[in-house]
Amino acid sequence: MYRWQVASTIAEHGVVGIVRAADARTARQRAAACLNAGLEVLEVSLTTPDATTVLRELRAEYPNALLGAGTVLDATSARLAVDAGARFLVSPSLHDEVISTGHRYGAAVLPGVDTPSELVRALEAGADAIKLFPASRWTPESMRDVLAALPQAPMVPTGGVSVDRAPDWIANGAVAVGMGSALSEGDQAEAAERISGLLERIRQARG
Repeated sequence: MYRWQVASTIAEHGVVGIVRAADARTARQRAAACLNAGLEVLEVSLTTPDATTVLRELRAEYPNALLGAGTVLDATSARLAVDAGARFLVSPSLHDEVISTGHRYGAAVLPGVDTPSELVRALEAGADAIKLFPASRWTPESMRDVLAALPQAPMVPTGGVSVDRAPDWIANGAVAVGMGSALSEGDQAEAAERISGLLERIRQARG
């Protein structure tokens, strides 16, 4: 899958599930709950112990899922994540070496930004999409105002995006939203119902 296809799949799906846990077993359980519920795009944070092992196991069990790595801060981590099966890399901040390394090995890269200046820098560096982080410092409306000036920026608000508010971000111009524990809380049946309902509301928000 080429980088542009990865970015297109993220935008088409509209939700990037984020798994971050204190141990690998919990991370696998949360990831499975999301993927079994119909979520097709998911990142495993590298702050999770043995995150690359988790990625390899998920890749083997869910070959059709689009898997990525989160909290990628340097070139070494970027390469290890790609080797483990990550097709996209996400950072909380802007690191040129993560973008260049990800691109060298075929992965899409979503750096984190918090200001319009950082957003322009990320676009100049070749970001495939932009992680607006933390989204809790913004509103869907303030993001829309920035997109009025920079409509070419594919925004993925992350950090504090709730299930209730996720469609508002999409309606105001985000290509997707990043969401963590809000998706996988409860048992698998509850997660499935929540994710299914969210994906439907996002489709409606796109008109």
